[in-house]
Amino acid sequence: MSKQKIRREALVYHAKPQPGKIKIVPTKPYATQRDLALAYSPGVAAPCLEIEKDPENVYKYTTKGNLVAVITNGTAVLGLGDIGPMAAKPVMEGKSLLFKIFADIDSIDIELDTKDVETFIQTVKTIAPTFGGINLEDIKAPEAFEIEQRLKEELDIPVMHDDQHGTAIISAAALLNALDLAEKKISEVRIVISGAGAAAVSCTKLYKAFGAKAENIVMLDSKGVIRKDRENLSPSKAEFASARKIDTLEEAMENADVFVGLSIADIVTPSMLKSMAPNPIVFAMANPDPEIAYDLAMDTREDIIMATGRSDHPNQVNNVLGFPFIFRGALDVRATKINEAMKMAAVKALADLAKEPVPEQVNIAYGETRLAFSREYIIPKPFDPRLISEIPPAIAKAAMESGVAKEPIEDWDKYKEALMLRSGNDNKIVRLLHTRAKMKAKRIVFAEADHLDVLKAAQIVHEEGIAIPILLGNRAIIEELKEEIEFDAPLEIIDPNEEATSKKRDAYAKSYWEQRRRTGVTEYQAAIKMRERNYYGAMMVMAGDADGMISGYSRAYPTVVKPILEVIGRANNVKRVATTNIMITERGPMFLSDTSINIDPSAATIAETAQMTANVAKTFGFETVAALLSYANFGSSSHPNANKVKEAVKILHTESPDIIADGEVQMDFALNKVLHQQKFPFSKLAGKKVNTLIFPNLESANITYKLLKELNGADSIGPIMMGLRKSVHILQLGASVDEIVNMAAVAVIDAQEREKRKRARTEKNN
Repeated sequence: MSKQKIRREALVYHAKPQPGKIKIVPTKPYATQRDLALAYSPGVAAPCLEIEKDPENVYKYTTKGNLVAVITNGTAVLGLGDIGPMAAKPVMEGKSLLFKIFADIDSIDIELDTKDVETFIQTVKTIAPTFGGINLEDIKAPEAFEIEQRLKEELDIPVMHDDQHGTAIISAAALLNALDLAEKKISEVRIVISGAGAAAVSCTKLYKAFGAKAENIVMLDSKGVIRKDRENLSPSKAEFASARKIDTLEEAMENADVFVGLSIADIVTPSMLKSMAPNPIVFAMANPDPEIAYDLAMDTREDIIMATGRSDHPNQVNNVLGFPFIFRGALDVRATKINEAMKMAAVKALADLAKEPVPEQVNIAYGETRLAFSREYIIPKPFDPRLISEIPPAIAKAAMESGVAKEPIEDWDKYKEALMLRSGNDNKIVRLLHTRAKMKAKRIVFAEADHLDVLKAAQIVHEEGIAIPILLGNRAIIEELKEEIEFDAPLEIIDPNEEATSKKRDAYAKSYWEQRRRTGVTEYQAAIKMRERNYYGAMMVMAGDADGMISGYSRAYPTVVKPILEVIGRANNVKRVATTNIMITERGPMFLSDTSINIDPSAATIAETAQMTANVAKTFGFETVAALLSYANFGSSSHPNANKVKEAVKILHTESPDIIADGEVQMDFALNKVLHQQKFPFSKLAGKKVNTLIFPNLESANITYKLLKELNGADSIGPIMMGLRKSVHILQLGASVDEIVNMAAVAVIDAQEREKRKRARTEKNN
């Protein structure tokens, strides 16, 4: 993708459908006059007076306790430098977004038009009563040090400059684990720090807090080694001035155990790397390009342990592992500050988490058979669902033990459960899909590539590396549309009606006829059908000329299903194909089945659908907790419709006892865990959070998922086809570009899984 195109897309993303990336939404009812009277006048006077009596009540009656300000003056924005407060606003909105999606913290960005330290401090102090915490961002050194220190001393709420401490915390966790693997002691290792800005200084201070010796540390800035005999050193640099008579990075790197880069790209050479001690630890964290390229470093030293700031290499030092969860823990105990004990607790929690067995969901996201503590895995992945349940409690405990917590936690199990619920409303599964697909992209046929939205989706899929699109449709239209959207990638375009495809078309027709000749299909009919894109595309997949296919954007579902079933057919041991939709809801991803295929399924079909849905959920790293739905609860009705679901549950319990499933049960009892536990304690669902809904018929399933989508704005991934021989998936009519992209990712993952199973069978037989 060209830089110009990226620029345009980024501008559209920020401008449409409404400017910016965050908004404020009400948390209380406001429909009636009574609601408004409680929300404002006269009802609002009551909490005002309670807060006047006791200022601590502000946490009880307002958003303060879950509200963080992201504050900057725009003097050190990303790699853009001093671009000013207004130009910094998109970055600050982005930071607010991360607070919300990773830790469910409400955040407001504030840009201050001042470079004067005192003005900045006084302004933040003036507005501080609004907020439960202050996140300082993108403020240049050395002013950043004074600003943070003063605000920490003069405010009674948590204050943290993430550029300093976020990087320090994550890299310190990585360093402790890297030293463990290298069998070295932090008190003995020689450390080179390239960079002397806020992040570098904070990293070095934290390393010292964990035992690194000042005499073993060499720090460099743009002028070279910071030495004690250099004149006019700032206090922050003077603290780390070396007594060694060296001037260059090359000299500093000789026999060094650790290199930490927070400077500029490509300043470390292979010869420098070779001069380091055995089992060197290299954290090249300059963005977007590290101090030495990852591949070059790995090729230079076999014994290297390396981390970067990039997501496309192992061991990404990513601040999102820290700041959302640090503030979460601090806010939850109403900490008056984020102190050294809390930062060290975050380091230890992150380091320890990397040594624990990795959840299957994380392995799936990163395409790994089994991530385990090693040179390629020294810090957790941002996708790890345990981050929110492990890091905030560590922070909260440290705050309590160090005496800065105003609201101590007593029930830690209940607290962890509440934290997990906070992580439910995030689109992690979409990121999981895309990341997993990118690990091993597959050839996916876009059967309606001559439609603009489908082609746009194919463009995104190609540019993001999610799949290798094969564009099927009218060649002239596809080429015209490609030019219109500046899609110049030399992808394969196939027009089933062109003379150029006649040889392949004839071969497909013959194969199809041989497959279907005893069902009334003639050779002539087979030849005609191969001019239809859905037949042709499906045959491409059957013949191995493609790994998967998506279609259905422009045609009614039944008309697309028919050729797919005829050509692809059911997998072995599958009696009925079905579909599931993954709904991204406030309570987390929900699997809804069967949304598109079986109009009035039998008990056996419902049970089989539940089994296939469990397999899909497992593919994405989820353990199925399934409610088989009805209008009745556990035998309360003897009507055949209720009995059908009851029988399905019986089949499921017999054939798949490992699947957590029960019914027949009404929707409210399925979703309300407390209600379910009270009324039906005997149920397998009692005390569990249901994440899968199996419907008794097509009408109820289809209506429900579309209702959720349109009224609640829930994102939908699907319908995902289950039970076919190959990876073919059918879109809903008029699917959006994002929905098509997500379904392409599903098709890729489906193909990956099929390949994996085939390989496993082959290895077993051999």
